[in-house]
Amino acid sequence: MNQTATKEALSFEDFKTEVLNDYKVATISRECSLLGRREVLTGKAKFGIFGDGKEVPQLALAKAFRNGDFRSGYYRDQTFMMAIGQMTIQQFFAGLYGHTDLAHDPMSAGRQMGGHFATHSLDENGNWKNLTQQKNSSADISPTAGQMPRLLGLAQASKIYRNVGGINQTNFSEKGNEVAWGTIGNASTSEGLFFETINAAGVLQVPMVMSVWDDEYGISVHARYQTTKENISEILKGFQRDENAKGYEIMTVKGWDYPALVETYQKASQIAREEHVPVLIHVYELTQPQGHSTSGSHERYKNADRLAWEAEYDCLAQMRNWLISNNLATAEELEAIDTQAKKDVLEGKKAAWAAFVEPTKAEQQELVALLNSIAAASENKVFIEKYTNDLASIKEPIRKDIITTARKVLRLIVKENGRAQLSAWITAYTEKIQPKFSSHLFSQSDKNVFSTKEVLPTYDETSEEVDARLVLRNNFDVIFDKHPETLIFGEDSGNIGDVNQGLEGMQEKYGEFRVADAGIREATILGQGIGMAMRGLRPIAEIQYLDYLLYAIQIMSDDLATLQYRTSGRQKAPLIIRTRGHRLEGIWHSGSPMGMIINAVRGIHVLVPRNMTKAAGFYNTLLETDEPALLVECLNGYRLKEKMPTNLGEFKTPIGVVETIKQGNDITLVSYGSTLRLVEQAAKELLEVGIDAEIIDIQSLLPFDINHDIVKSVAKTNRLLVIDEDVPGGASAFILQQIIDEQKGYKHLDSNPETLASKAHRPAYGTDGDYFSKPSVEDIFEKVYAMMHEVNPVKYPSLY
Repeated sequence: MNQTATKEALSFEDFKTEVLNDYKVATISRECSLLGRREVLTGKAKFGIFGDGKEVPQLALAKAFRNGDFRSGYYRDQTFMMAIGQMTIQQFFAGLYGHTDLAHDPMSAGRQMGGHFATHSLDENGNWKNLTQQKNSSADISPTAGQMPRLLGLAQASKIYRNVGGINQTNFSEKGNEVAWGTIGNASTSEGLFFETINAAGVLQVPMVMSVWDDEYGISVHARYQTTKENISEILKGFQRDENAKGYEIMTVKGWDYPALVETYQKASQIAREEHVPVLIHVYELTQPQGHSTSGSHERYKNADRLAWEAEYDCLAQMRNWLISNNLATAEELEAIDTQAKKDVLEGKKAAWAAFVEPTKAEQQELVALLNSIAAASENKVFIEKYTNDLASIKEPIRKDIITTARKVLRLIVKENGRAQLSAWITAYTEKIQPKFSSHLFSQSDKNVFSTKEVLPTYDETSEEVDARLVLRNNFDVIFDKHPETLIFGEDSGNIGDVNQGLEGMQEKYGEFRVADAGIREATILGQGIGMAMRGLRPIAEIQYLDYLLYAIQIMSDDLATLQYRTSGRQKAPLIIRTRGHRLEGIWHSGSPMGMIINAVRGIHVLVPRNMTKAAGFYNTLLETDEPALLVECLNGYRLKEKMPTNLGEFKTPIGVVETIKQGNDITLVSYGSTLRLVEQAAKELLEVGIDAEIIDIQSLLPFDINHDIVKSVAKTNRLLVIDEDVPGGASAFILQQIIDEQKGYKHLDSNPETLASKAHRPAYGTDGDYFSKPSVEDIFEKVYAMMHEVNPVKYPSLY
């Protein structure tokens, strides 16, 4: 009944030992849930969401789970994590308390609430560990069904490793034999992400086993309001494979039936692992003994009959009955296990709490001693002593208590000798503590985007002017040849070589696994990329148009953008998201929602090249790094002419570095993407009236101008205009904040810094829609002219 031996191969004593150990793990997990709830209700923990009632099916899942496999799961899988040896009692409570030390809470270093689990794919330096030699869990997220798209990619990685030659599988795969295991609550199957993923996995035929934990409720809402027929496996019957068509293997099993669960999971593992067929396991008749979470009691919405049934069919109670009736244990033996479990959990809880509070207490005592010393020589001694005594009286302080006290006292001694000492202490304390809450939004490894250096494209006498899309295509050709672990997929990406022919001929040359078409399902295209990137591949997920990125923005924001942060740097997904946008006709083919995007995806780099050579250079750069990025190609630039570089695949566009594309002295014009061509034309026309504008291409919105080159330009011109095709207050507000606030550009301005954005609506369908919706050459000219009129109304008389 483990991963290499069946029940029949074990001796009776070995079998008994294994089964009793399973019961012990389940009992410990249950006791953690019960005691964890009390810790929340007494105020030691903020919120609790526990896995009680799901213990026995998770034991069965753990028995089928092998080294190299991945879990993408639901925030109630604590028993599973304990069963595979990836979480201890003390770590469970450390997570509940939000311990910011990764050594104590290896799941997230206090960045996620309890119940959200992860293993470490990376070492402390950001390098890959050998994932084939450990059991892996991708980092959970709270948004319901948000784990589903990533699950698809984790499973697809096995298919790629099995079918694509030339990839170095060391650390990542054993010939694609790994299974991706998903878990979800029954109510969350109502989410669109669930159905989109189920459909995509059936199409792709990937080794994915999806477990639905069904306890008939979604918080307080019964299944009759959640699922047609109140039965997810019933309504998915059309996905069942048969002799005529590929599909799923769909299984159902009662959540309290230990032997049936073990048998079901072993069978599911074999099918998925050997045949690369997705499996859905509907685990029903489960219970939730403490209700949904610590925010409410399930007695409010379950009637007496339901509560009585749950007491009888609690999976632990049923496992006890099975053990006794099959002479595997006596009631007394099980009682002894229960008693020991309570003791172990209580001791683990105490150890976790002590480890959590002791460092903070030491910091409290350090500050109290310092404040007492300062108070002795202060004119405000009485007031300082009041703050000090209040702090010292807190038995279990948090760091907010400490730093707040120090900062309030600092105000009292701003003109006294003690100010320098306390100020230095506050600065040092903040530098020490702040990273516990803020580090690893981006990679801190030696493969981060700032580790690469710019390499300019080179040209010779044979370099031709070609359609710009050919620069991309030929560069992709070199990339695919140079990096066998790189693959690209999306709507129309494969057979026709994408809608703009940037991948023309690539599928024919590199095969359908590496250059692939995908269905119209943006969220799971992103999920494919996230999951495969987490397993060592270098995917490029293509979203056909920028407007349709909104289907996937939740996945980008909640999963991909937070991955390094929420694991404190122990997981990564260096996914490249390729899309195209800007300046076309029609509401849903001309959007530039950059403000929305950059404010939703901090943790992902957002790159906005002005032409295809710059875009190709960004792809080359990103493949040398370990961070995710969104790259927006100019939709109206594929047929424009650009020179073909001679060093395809080698030239690199630097990330976070702006480029001055025209020198000038009168005003600094800042923009990006397609709009830059209009800015350049406007600048030529401005020269005709004596206005010499400097033009700066931002190139990347995130990160933004890391060398602060824009403010250097503003210091020369003393005037600033930001031109953006996003809505007013969109990306332009961010750009202005970066220049004026972050770069202190206000110091150099002689005129009000201004922005020129699109109208608040999107362009209408007709060709004129673009002109009357987004900044035009005339808009830019007249805006700059008006700013110069303010400077010199005689030289630049008003146009209107």
